[in-house]
Amino acid sequence: MLKIQGLNQFYKQSHTLWDISLDIPEGACVCLMGRNGVGKTTLLQCLMGLLPSASGSILLNWQDITKLPAEARASIGVGFVPQGREIFSLLTVEENLKTGLSARKDGLKEIPERVFKFFPVLKQMLHRRGGDLSGGQQQQLAIGRALVIEPTLLILDEPTEGIQPNIVKEIGDIIIRLNKEHGLTVLLVEQKLHFARRVTDSFSIMEKGRIVAAGKIEALNEDVVQRYLTV
Repeated sequence: MLKIQGLNQFYKQSHTLWDISLDIPEGACVCLMGRNGVGKTTLLQCLMGLLPSASGSILLNWQDITKLPAEARASIGVGFVPQGREIFSLLTVEENLKTGLSARKDGLKEIPERVFKFFPVLKQMLHRRGGDLSGGQQQQLAIGRALVIEPTLLILDEPTEGIQPNIVKEIGDIIIRLNKEHGLTVLLVEQKLHFARRVTDSFSIMEKGRIVAAGKIEALNEDVVQRYLTV
């Protein structure tokens, strides 16, 4: 599904990603972990074409997308939910959701009904402005917007950040359903260990711009946590 090989990235004179290699099989749900500032968001932005890669390659279903612009990555089935949600606060829920339709190849003009099956609250609030929603509702809107393109790969950056506990559980339930019942491949950055252990099946840990540990989620034991994740 997704294969990253020898990826390097620089910010001015700083070498931010060092020879990153990562394989995500079709149908997997992988958690990218690490302390703050180790390069997790930078890696996601490279995957989405929002930052350039200095060297290395990114393959999606064996297609080289390393130089593909961000809007083209959405059109081939990569859904992205950025950190902080980045919804359009002055647009309605409906208008926010419809912004994703332009990336579809089939020309669909209406929001897919399955978005509302996952997030029924969005249907109830179609005409409310995005900025008037709670943080949890905005996160549901951001995920719903990514689902509008009916992606084969969903990338989420800190989906539980600043979200009330009951909505965190709902978001976890949705990710599990998307992955297990609908076969959607998922890559997420997440700091909450309980959430990661519940939702994902494997992990990769970054430190100083490198992948330093990886394995099945059952191998994320206290020794690994203490070494790479505890502040």
